[in-house]
Amino acid sequence: MPAALIPQLDALELGRALRAGIHRVLQCQEHLDRINVFPVPDGDTGTNLSITMTAMLLVLRRPTVAHAGNLLTQVADAALDGARGNSGAIIAQFFQGVGERVGHLAVLDAAQFADAVQGGASCAREALADPQDGTILTVVQDVATELGRLAAAGVDDFRTLLRRALERAERSLEATRDQLEVLHRANVVDAGAAGFVTLLQGVSDYLDTGRLDESEVVFDSASGEAEAAGGTTCLEHRWCTECLLTGSDVDRRRLRERLAALGSSLVIAGTQRKVRVHVHANDPAEVFRIAGEYGTLSGQKADDMQRQQESTLHAARRGTAIVVDSAADIPEEELERLDIHVVPVRVHFGEHSYLDKVSLGPDEFYRLLATSAVQPKTSQPPAGDFRRMFEFLASHYRTVVSINVTGHVSGTRQAAESAASRVAARERVRVIDSGNASSGQGLVAMYAAECAAAGQDIAELEASVRAILPRTRTFGFLATLEHGVRGGRVPAWARTAADLLRLSPLLATFPDGRLSIGGVLLGRANLTAKFARFVGRRVVPGHRYRLLVSHGNAPAEGQALLDHLTSRHANIERAWLVPCGAALGVHGGPGLLVAALQEYSPPVRPAGVAPAAGT
Repeated sequence: MPAALIPQLDALELGRALRAGIHRVLQCQEHLDRINVFPVPDGDTGTNLSITMTAMLLVLRRPTVAHAGNLLTQVADAALDGARGNSGAIIAQFFQGVGERVGHLAVLDAAQFADAVQGGASCAREALADPQDGTILTVVQDVATELGRLAAAGVDDFRTLLRRALERAERSLEATRDQLEVLHRANVVDAGAAGFVTLLQGVSDYLDTGRLDESEVVFDSASGEAEAAGGTTCLEHRWCTECLLTGSDVDRRRLRERLAALGSSLVIAGTQRKVRVHVHANDPAEVFRIAGEYGTLSGQKADDMQRQQESTLHAARRGTAIVVDSAADIPEEELERLDIHVVPVRVHFGEHSYLDKVSLGPDEFYRLLATSAVQPKTSQPPAGDFRRMFEFLASHYRTVVSINVTGHVSGTRQAAESAASRVAARERVRVIDSGNASSGQGLVAMYAAECAAAGQDIAELEASVRAILPRTRTFGFLATLEHGVRGGRVPAWARTAADLLRLSPLLATFPDGRLSIGGVLLGRANLTAKFARFVGRRVVPGHRYRLLVSHGNAPAEGQALLDHLTSRHANIERAWLVPCGAALGVHGGPGLLVAALQEYSPPVRPAGVAPAAGT
């Protein structure tokens, strides 16, 4: 017996159909990441669509909204809040246009649905500063045109409507393979368009069968699927920069004009009250500064597309990706060589917020610290930042390990653990408390990356890292307690007592992860040399060490500390000097010196595993 026609969609059926479509996209996340070559081959389209659509699911899984138009409006707003990447912003704007057309309708018929999709297609195209044919925009428009043609021809059954529209979408998707040269060279279809077609497939299948499969998504990065398409390309703009603006009357046209001069792939999605900004740029700080002139800024993020692009290649050589928060101070050349990924801490100077080491580098941080009337504060990265990083890396690597600042001074590790528990591939993500901060955390992360490069599996790597933790110590010299007092970490009486007694307290990490007073220096003369002797007493003859010194806008003192230690202890085999980031700098202030020692032995390479390239 033929299935009954579906002449209308109410909120319940519409919501279930969208859930089915979104779940189909989640299942295809890794495939979409692998075919992502446009606008840049950074391998994150599937991840961005999944994060965007997961935000939509939170609305769709609430107790049923009895009004289809209201449901679509709420979905559009959730998509705007959760949108990530170029494709996520376009999808959010598509649903914004859909909601604007039919937000007043409690149920939808075929003609109204077709009109809504046309509204979504137009709205999505208008959001881009430089719309390109042969992308998701083309496929969405082709679907909208087909739906309009079918509705005008009298097709009023949603099953037939979606099945025919899907056929058109699949033909349009396949055509993208030859419409853009970059897709033609890689012999792939547009990844964002493929995500939209996958969404339609799930919706159509639900309407045909009535079955809603929301079983847990399981990723297997070792599934044997072909390597990522596209390889590498020279990036004109390095940072995928995003933020959310809220206000009473955001001038999207003027905002688009100003940001268009800073980069490419610009998408301005949303309404006059809420705007999602997406742009590829080389100066995220300038993007955020300009955007902040048009409303209240939140949700800043900047993903390093160069590192993402490299990851799609490294994944074939390294089974495990290493992640740190930006409290870790690591030499730039080691970050690149060891393929370590960084999630930035937030730095706040009054109402102005920055991404540590992305939109606010160490030099600029210490300049602001010296001139600002307010004491800066730091906050841990939101769990969503970790989740986005974990989702992306889990789609390219077998396992992911996050090395975080000691949990005794920050909630960053808990944020990472919360994110790891919500990742679809959560069984392949590990979070490790480094028990250290600054350069000590950096040494632990570098060692973990060397274990990964040596070919250790996740159990071996975790055991190796945990074994190195008690052999890694961090020591800090505070030239002044002023910033510790202003930030509330140090009581005012301690500064007074230190000044009266001419004492300089020293910080140290302890085996349980505490960061506390580990000693004092007497007097006010030759403090760098005294600190060097303090650290040097921890160097045991006959043992091999690595040393990482970081400084708070005091490169000469940092170099003197490093030279003193390396010239007197020949068993310090490697040593680096780096600026100290804001995470510790807000408390230590200018003149801060940090020295981390690690009793070191090279990671054990499993039998039969060749060295990774670049190590």
